[in-house]
Amino acid sequence: MKIAIFQSELAWENPEENRKNIEQYFRDAPQSFDLFVLPEMFTSGFTMQPQEVAETMEGKTIVWLKELAAERNCAITGSLVIKANGDYYNRMVFVFPSGDVQFYDKRHLFALAGEDKLYTKGAEKVIVQYKGWNICLQICYDLRFPVFVRNTEQYDLLIYVANWPQPRINAWDALLKARAIENMCYTVGVNRTGTDANQLQYPGHSQVLDCMGQEQLYAHNDSGIFCCELNQLEQNAKRLQFNFLNDADRFTLD
Repeated sequence: MKIAIFQSELAWENPEENRKNIEQYFRDAPQSFDLFVLPEMFTSGFTMQPQEVAETMEGKTIVWLKELAAERNCAITGSLVIKANGDYYNRMVFVFPSGDVQFYDKRHLFALAGEDKLYTKGAEKVIVQYKGWNICLQICYDLRFPVFVRNTEQYDLLIYVANWPQPRINAWDALLKARAIENMCYTVGVNRTGTDANQLQYPGHSQVLDCMGQEQLYAHNDSGIFCCELNQLEQNAKRLQFNFLNDADRFTLD
């Protein structure tokens, strides 16, 4: 499967401007790809004013994502602020080329920024099936909590979308590698660049790692679309060779 990751600055709380920027990169991309991955809160940046940017699952951004997915016959995933039943969610949507949509609501809300006071946390781990791949969806702060994402379902691909700032970027790099190794799966981390309204700087470091933690793609601080080919057969062969997942501890989550 060919995956494309999008790394760029985000216009603060400006969905229209962000859609325009993403669409230009998307339409200008010369390569074909099966899956296009956007950062966390790609329409707004990591805002604690959800009322300013929230949309519904029938809103402009979801309609737009469906149009883009159909246009290039690819799936698209990333998170945005969604309002449902009176609550706000940091929701990672997965839009299929057919227009079908599945989603994951961020489980671990970032209390340091007050996200837990403004957004409702998700309850379920979500694994999407696409083109023969089982894909686990995760958002930013989830990266620090390995138990929730432990690969008990034999998923093939783990995706984190984020707004991860410069002061803690070493943790981003280290934990992505750890998640890849301990779960024996391709792991993708997509971060943003630029500076937000809170003067937080974001250094990018979007990357793709294989099941042994080896770097397959690293976007540094550049803007653009970066593509990488994932080989499921090679990953399955590594799993058979080392068999680490079968030796994992069994547990249940409350």
